Amino acid sequence: MCFKYGAVPHFGMDGYDELVSSLTPRQESDSVTIYQNTVGLACPACEERFDNLILCKDETNTLELDFAMDICTATHDNNPLLFTHKH
Repeated sequence: MCFKYGAVPHFGMDGYDELVSSLTPRQESDSVTIYQNTVGLACPACEERFDNLILCKDETNTLELDFAMDICTATHDNNPLLFTHKH
């Protein structure tokens, strides 16, 4: 797994709601919510198309990934947002 570092964008409520309304919900649990980018939106960190948005709700989380991917980060209401990019 690779991480892209740099300034971490922060989403205000309007920007986050607009982003999420354009994505397709795929999975929700007490600790994470996963959305799929079925419309080809650009990642706010690297400006490349991203595959999924993972909203981490718990203070700590473990992600078990089946394949290598790049991950860009942002925040919303002090919760990490992970934008995944498949190779």
